[in-house]
Amino acid sequence: MALRSFNNPQARFLDFFSKTGTDASNEVPPPSGIVATGGVISDYTSPPGAVYRAHVFTSSGTFNVSSIGSYGSNVEYLVVAGGGGGGSNNGGGGGAGGLRTNLSGHPLAGSSFPISPGSYTVTIGSGGAPGAAQGSLGTGGGSGTNSVFGSITSTAGGGGGGGPGPVSDGSTGGSGGGAGGSEGGGPASNPGAGNTPPVSPSQGNPGGTATAAYPVRAGGGGGGAGGAGGNGSTSPAASGAGGAGVQVAISGPPTSSGVGALNPGPGEYQWFAGGGGGGIQNDGGSASGGAGGAGGGGAGAVVQSPASLVNNSSAGTYATGGGGGAQGRSANSMASSGGSGIVVVRYQISQVTATAKATGGLISYYGGKTIHTFTSSGTFTAPGTFSETVEYVVIGGGGAGGQQGGNDDGHGGGGSGSYKTGTTSISGPSTTTIQVGSGAANSPHPAGTGTASFFGPPITASGGGSGGGSAAGIAGGSAGGGSAGGGGKSGGTGDGDTFPGTIGSTPTNGWGNDGGSAANGGANGGGGGGGGGAGGLGTANSAPGTAGGPGGAGIQLPSTFRNPASTVGAPGPTSSPVPNGYDTSGKYWVAGGGGGGTWGYVGPQLGGVGGGPAGPYAGAGNGGSYNPTSPPRVVATSGLENTGSGGGGGTSTSSFIAAGKGGSGIVIIAYPS
Repeated sequence: MALRSFNNPQARFLDFFSKTGTDASNEVPPPSGIVATGGVISDYTSPPGAVYRAHVFTSSGTFNVSSIGSYGSNVEYLVVAGGGGGGSNNGGGGGAGGLRTNLSGHPLAGSSFPISPGSYTVTIGSGGAPGAAQGSLGTGGGSGTNSVFGSITSTAGGGGGGGPGPVSDGSTGGSGGGAGGSEGGGPASNPGAGNTPPVSPSQGNPGGTATAAYPVRAGGGGGGAGGAGGNGSTSPAASGAGGAGVQVAISGPPTSSGVGALNPGPGEYQWFAGGGGGGIQNDGGSASGGAGGAGGGGAGAVVQSPASLVNNSSAGTYATGGGGGAQGRSANSMASSGGSGIVVVRYQISQVTATAKATGGLISYYGGKTIHTFTSSGTFTAPGTFSETVEYVVIGGGGAGGQQGGNDDGHGGGGSGSYKTGTTSISGPSTTTIQVGSGAANSPHPAGTGTASFFGPPITASGGGSGGGSAAGIAGGSAGGGSAGGGGKSGGTGDGDTFPGTIGSTPTNGWGNDGGSAANGGANGGGGGGGGGAGGLGTANSAPGTAGGPGGAGIQLPSTFRNPASTVGAPGPTSSPVPNGYDTSGKYWVAGGGGGGTWGYVGPQLGGVGGGPAGPYAGAGNGGSYNPTSPPRVVATSGLENTGSGGGGGTSTSSFIAAGKGGSGIVIIAYPS
């Protein structure tokens, strides 16, 4: 028998079914649980020795059940919808996505959920778009979208209200959006109701009220799963805080799993569905903005006398359903988008006392290795007994697609975050900081780059550059594509090395490629260049009046990380052309470039596809498209979370199509069990 099985009883159980010959026949099989696939796998022990398997979905997929084991057919779930976007002009914070769970012992636990062999659809809701200022008026934030697990639906968070009302009240939803304050003497808008449509236990709470009296215009906070949004006030001058979220410890140890938002008070993760903070303007003195609710809510912006920006708003945290922070009344202040949702499904698979060599992230076992998957930032903690050469993959957050008003043209696709893989030695006791980079937000201003991911400071993968909006693509790990507007623009420069199509450790800068350029759109419009991918260049669009260029190809994860029970990464090519050395499973692909946006072109490929000409692949977003003589409009899509892929490019003009956001990155670590 393998020595590692004695050192790790949990791994011994998980490897039993792969044994052959006398080694297997001399043991009595332990009780087994449900056999299923889908999402990112987390296997962990909960006192007094129950071993659970959790399937964590940060992007849509399928929970496939093969068989029901000796622990019964019931599963526990967490379903959180996308949070609402913050409102503009002293707006209300976005409401958190509805939260539903049946985790045993939780105050919000619903009824049991028995399953049977078959497939269960998992839909992850996206965060709502931020509201936009329109002169002295303002628009409310967009509502998120629903998240679904089988028959369980959690309702999207309502967008925050804009000021003044009743132009744009806070929207109803899983949790309601906060009311917007006023601009120019108009009335405040009204908050949105939560738990709409009603379910029991409640999936959320209402937003807070706002003030409209000069000189203080203060928006209300968005509702959260654990409480209503705070009310805006004139004395003291403060906008409402986002309603608190709740902790649902379903995916692993709350101190180290890295799933959900970190609540710094108890120092634990797995907090979800916090409301967004309201925005405020005080022309008569100082002001304080509404904090985001615990559970991923974004903070509201603050503008105070003399019309100075104190701090901008922040977005709801991805994969928490947090509401977006609202705008204060300032040209430099912006509202922010809501956070995407999440689905987690868990069940018992054994009853042992498991010991782990290290902690941090979502832990699973495959091919004789222990795998730590970080879908959000955390720490990898090794005890004094730990001394291993670990294999890693680190991918930065993807760039957003380009978008900008004023030109009848398509804009560039976002570049992927850079991709690094290799090995490094770690000895304990030690704590290594893990940062999972966020994708760049879709913004009408230059969106910059995705955030870098790192495995300790020495191993850093830079974020992807966003696509050009009437400008050149922005540089990054892989760079954004250029815009067809403004005379046609070049793609940005990727700071990684060109991928050679073979498996192996990455160079110092990781793999990353340039974005594609775009020709001048001219009177007939045109398409933006594709964003660069870790596995290939973004495609240039060299002729006016044609569709946006496809994004660059992604890369397939090394075989160590291709656990058949897990759906980490996204679909990729299943046949030629496949880079030399890769299998043809069509799974585990990451870091693709976003497709360029298109304006004025009529053809079978309306917008550039993400992740390669035959895509969409690797979770990269497709470009949007609009033709004034041949509707309908085609909406750009965002890069999938935890792929590091770029978002699709948007368009401009009065028929504006927003770009897709970049997908967040990921960090994965493996060592012998």
